[in-house]
Amino acid sequence: MIKIINYKNGDSLKPILARSQFSYDNINKKVKAIIEDVKKNGDKALIKYNKEFDKADTKILEVSKKEIDGAYNRIDNKFKKTLHLAYKNIEKFHKKQIRNGFITNEENGIVMGQIINPIEKVGVYIPGGTAIYPSTVLMNVIPAKVAKVPEIILVSPPNKNGKISDIILAAAKISGVDRVFKIGGAQAIAALSYGTESVPKVYKIVGPGNIYVATAKRLVYGKISIDMFAGPSEILIIADENANPIHIAADMLAQAEHDKLASSVLITTSENIASKVKEELYKQLKNLSRKEIAEESIKNNGKIIITKTIEEAIFISNELAPEHLEINIKEPFSILSKIKNAGSIFLGANTPEALGDYLSG
Repeated sequence: MIKIINYKNGDSLKPILARSQFSYDNINKKVKAIIEDVKKNGDKALIKYNKEFDKADTKILEVSKKEIDGAYNRIDNKFKKTLHLAYKNIEKFHKKQIRNGFITNEENGIVMGQIINPIEKVGVYIPGGTAIYPSTVLMNVIPAKVAKVPEIILVSPPNKNGKISDIILAAAKISGVDRVFKIGGAQAIAALSYGTESVPKVYKIVGPGNIYVATAKRLVYGKISIDMFAGPSEILIIADENANPIHIAADMLAQAEHDKLASSVLITTSENIASKVKEELYKQLKNLSRKEIAEESIKNNGKIIITKTIEEAIFISNELAPEHLEINIKEPFSILSKIKNAGSIFLGANTPEALGDYLSG
């Protein structure tokens, strides 16, 4: 059952701020061994790990242009249009972030300035397994294209047939990836970091992954650049009595199904909303294809926190500093300036976090 906490001003935040804990000792040892194996044995090690971890026979690691074009042609036209629309939205957003260099002439003839150049070669990791993440391709590749990165290498684990999903390959084609390799896990991070006979060494790695991928990125950091030290995915929703409990539960579960370690938290001023969301969570869980993952996530890392005021909710949110924050109250813009710590913010009843994951940019 999901935890419900009645918060009173001055209460200890320890039970609220607690995040899922994981022992890295054993993981570190395994990942270090994989990295050393790839450094020493190159493609041979990658082929071995594809067989061992993904049950895939992959004598050729690189996906050909013909395979990518075939995948693009096979996917549904309606979905294809959706990917192109997402590309347009994401590109538009990231173009606003472009920074330009400058040169200034100072006193006494001194010239100062800054030159901003794109990274020459970037690796993008796309998770595989039971879920497919075309949006992750777009979200990670498009900023690199906007920045004019000359070469983008995508890696993703193969399925049991030794292939990458058509949807992932189509997204790679649409977003402008240069090369694609059928490798995943810590071994893919090692290959991008050190290079093999087939896989080129890159200068920066971006993209999410499981605990092994995250650990590998942490271990190679310093050798090459990475995007961040990412923990499990998380969402926090601030809601008042005007919120729709069906929508809130759906948004919490959309995050929970990512990972058993994912965190889904609701902070509300309404006991009625808290009760209805709890009821709705278990109702919607029954129909999820990733029910077991979402159920464990909600049980271990889900929380419903009831506060007296929205100000208390804001205080807790700023202390938690969530990756994703939804503000689902009557006047969401009224508290936006009070939010100090959040990765991305979604305002209003009709702005689900999934929209940011998939389409809006």
